[in-house]
Amino acid sequence: MTDARPHMLYVAWGYPPCRGGGVYRALATANRFAEQGWRVTVLTADRETFHRFTGADLTLEERIHPELDVVRVPFEWPILEADLRRWSRSRAKNPKLWAKMRTMRDQIPFPETGYGPWRSTIEKAAERIHQADKVDLTVATANPHVAFTAAYHLHQKFKVQYVMDYRDAWLLDVFSGDRLHEPNSRAARWERKLVQSAREVWFVNDPILEWHQKLYPEHAAKMHTVANGFDPDLVPDTQDRGPVADKPLVFGYVGTVSPKVPLADFVKGWQLAKEQSEDLRDAKAKIHGYLGYYAQPRADMLAIIEAAADDGVSYEGPVGKAEIARAYDEFDVQLLMLGKGRYVTSGKVFEYLATGLPIVSVHDPVNAASDVLRGHPLWFPVKHLEPESIAEALVEAARSARTADEGIREKAREFGAGYRRDLQLDPRIEALGALVGAVA
Repeated sequence: MTDARPHMLYVAWGYPPCRGGGVYRALATANRFAEQGWRVTVLTADRETFHRFTGADLTLEERIHPELDVVRVPFEWPILEADLRRWSRSRAKNPKLWAKMRTMRDQIPFPETGYGPWRSTIEKAAERIHQADKVDLTVATANPHVAFTAAYHLHQKFKVQYVMDYRDAWLLDVFSGDRLHEPNSRAARWERKLVQSAREVWFVNDPILEWHQKLYPEHAAKMHTVANGFDPDLVPDTQDRGPVADKPLVFGYVGTVSPKVPLADFVKGWQLAKEQSEDLRDAKAKIHGYLGYYAQPRADMLAIIEAAADDGVSYEGPVGKAEIARAYDEFDVQLLMLGKGRYVTSGKVFEYLATGLPIVSVHDPVNAASDVLRGHPLWFPVKHLEPESIAEALVEAARSARTADEGIREKAREFGAGYRRDLQLDPRIEALGALVGAVA
């Protein structure tokens, strides 16, 4: 019997077992389409890519919807190859010249260093998938932005409608607010034609959406905010928690510590807060996740943490998404440390919202994350990133951890409930189902 369900092709470089920040959005999006009655094929990189270069979270593969068809294709990342036995003779003789030439070569097929050559691989794979089983809709997620080329290829050759899902932005530096590529650059020309042909374009927050609507006013109507949200089955159960009265407080951070995160500023504020508050005297600050973007922790970040070991600061290493509840079970207060930027939200803020625990925002107040958290009854933002302001927020949060009753915590959970991930995705999935004649 012919399967009448619509067929969606989902193109994502970072997909389980990748452990990068965007993988949770990719995993949840493909799963939700399947839950809503679509047949879903995921086109992604092979497992070796993540095991060798970014670090892998094997627990995430267990969460892939059982009806999904995952097609993995090769991805080469020679610039990060550390095994000298795999180096060419020309690279070994002059590594700097080789790196310069490789960067230029990468951008010939597509203007994205490191990822450009993947274009031909995913375009051919997408066409094979379509010819074997007609694709009704393509959703491609960035970054890398080369993923969009597979969707564009099917649209140009077979008139398949597609959605561009941005995790951040391509032409916009979400930290500085500056434009990254000039209007006549290849990247800008590529984005213009991709946006022009897309059925929908998704962004993770309103500030990024509004920036792009001003850039492409004629396409503003097809742009939508699809916030990250949290996954209910992965949120720790904190409903029975009350005031913490009989043990040292534990402050916790979960996520990738990028170079933009004010780690050193936090440590200075933490040390000052411990001097000021009896609630913090024996408190601990536990950092879970990766230090930097790759599997090996950055030495400078690790040194900052280890230098504050006597003050209760510790690095706990990466934690699998499926085991994340155990990490949260230790926390009395959550630390939200983000890089500065009006356009920065972070997916972590939504997971924090679900717990009902106090949240200390160690980030610039102008961040888009502040828009999400404003009104939360247990939110303690810093006024600026000087140690005195950070210490003040930490002291207030420690006091709330000692005194906030279940009623206040319930209000905090109710505040966050509207950011459940499926509630963010479902309106768009319903609209796209109507486009292709799907019956949910």
